[in-house]
Amino acid sequence: MAGSHIAIPTILEVGKGTMENLGAYLKESNFNNAVIYFGNGLIDLFGRGIIENIEKAGVKILEYKELDTVDIDDIIELAFNIDANAQVILGIGGGKVIDTAKYAAYLRKLPFISIPTSASSDGFSSASASLMVNGRRTSVPARMAYGIVVDTDILKSAPEKFIYSGIGDMVAKITSLYDWLFESQKGYSTMNDFSVMIAKKAVNSFVRTPFETIKDALFLKELVDSLAMSGIANEIAGGSTPTSGSEHLISHALDKMLAQPQLHGIQVGIATYLMSKVQDHRYVRVNAIFEKTGFWDYVSTLELNRDDYEKAIDMAPSIKPHRHTYLHEEKYRELAKKILREDEVLGRVFA
Repeated sequence: MAGSHIAIPTILEVGKGTMENLGAYLKESNFNNAVIYFGNGLIDLFGRGIIENIEKAGVKILEYKELDTVDIDDIIELAFNIDANAQVILGIGGGKVIDTAKYAAYLRKLPFISIPTSASSDGFSSASASLMVNGRRTSVPARMAYGIVVDTDILKSAPEKFIYSGIGDMVAKITSLYDWLFESQKGYSTMNDFSVMIAKKAVNSFVRTPFETIKDALFLKELVDSLAMSGIANEIAGGSTPTSGSEHLISHALDKMLAQPQLHGIQVGIATYLMSKVQDHRYVRVNAIFEKTGFWDYVSTLELNRDDYEKAIDMAPSIKPHRHTYLHEEKYRELAKKILREDEVLGRVFA
C-alpha cells in the first residue's frame, strides 16, 4: 500500500513579538528574495518596520504592495507578474490578503508564509482560498503555508469581533466532527481517524484553556495553535470535512443570501450552538464557552434576523449536495427550525 504524503508548515512561530523576527525566519529557511502582500492600511500601521527588519536580515524584497481584492482574475494577473527571482510570498493581514497570497503562491508553485493579523478563522492555515469566481464566493485549492507566523501582540490590538469570530470557527469543530461521524455511518463518507484525532485534540485543548479575558496571551496562543491544527486535520483528510459541517453550510447560505453577512466565524458560532442542540451533542459545553468568552454578549448586539437563519437552514443542503450532514435530512432541518424559534439562548441572540 502506498504511503500518504501530507504538507505541514515548516515554520510555526506563535507568540509575543514574532513579527520582529520575520527576517531571521526567512534567512534560516534560505529565502533571499521575497514578495510581500499587505492588507489595507497595514504598510503605514506597521509594514515599514517589517520591511526594514527583513532587509536588515539580508533578504531582498522584490515587491511589496497592499491588496484589497479576492477576484480570481485579478489574482491570476498578479501572480504571473511576480518577479521570476521570487523565492517566497508573504501574506500579512486578514483573510482577504492571505487568500490572495496563498492562491498566487499556488499558481506560481512558490512557498507561502501566512501572517494573520487577526484570529478570525482557520483560513490562515488551510490549503484552500475563498475567492470571487464569476461574481460568487467560491472555495478553490491553494497552497498549504510553508510557514505560519503570528504575533499575539498584534492579535490583541485587533477589534474583539475578530477574536469572537475565531472562537466561533474553532468551537465549530465539535459539530463538524459529529456531522462527519453521521455521514460515515450513513455510508456517504469514510472517516480518517488520524484527522479526527487532530481536530478533536485542537478543539478540546482550546475549550479547556483557562483565561481571565479573551485578550490573554495564553488564550490567544491556544486559539491560534488550535486553528492551525484544524488546517492540518483538513490536509490529512484531503478536504474540509473534519472542520466544516452543517454549521458551515448555514454560514455559507447566509453569505449567499445577505447583502452584508456577519464575519464568517460569528455566523458559524451561532450555527454551531444550534446544530449541537440538533445533534444533542455537547451543547452545554458550546454554550458555556460562548457565555464565558462574551461571544453571546457580542452577537446579541448585532440585531440578527431569525428568518434569515431559517432560510439558511433550508438552503444548507444545496450548498454542498455531495455531503450528507444532519441538515441534509428533512427531519433535522425541521428540528433545527423548531430550536431556532424556541431555544432560550437563541432567543437572546435574535431578540
